[in-house]
Amino acid sequence: MTVLNRKNALFAGHDEGAENWACIASLIETCKLNGVEPQAYLADVLTRLVNLWPAARLDELMPWAWGSSNRVAVREQVAA
Repeated sequence: MTVLNRKNALFAGHDEGAENWACIASLIETCKLNGVEPQAYLADVLTRLVNLWPAARLDELMPWAWGSSNRVAVREQVAA
């Protein structure tokens, strides 16, 4: 997977595009390492950011923090 991402980043068209590609690829891999489904994570975090999530609480949106808080929410929904 990493080699594929590196190869795709070569064709990003611009250095900034390649840097953005690397950030997204890193974020997706971090989600996977923390047992978080990347698409659900990105959809939720982007929605929260658009709805003016406070900058002082950005650490709560990191994949390792997001995964643990959402697992608790899922367990509560299943129990109800």
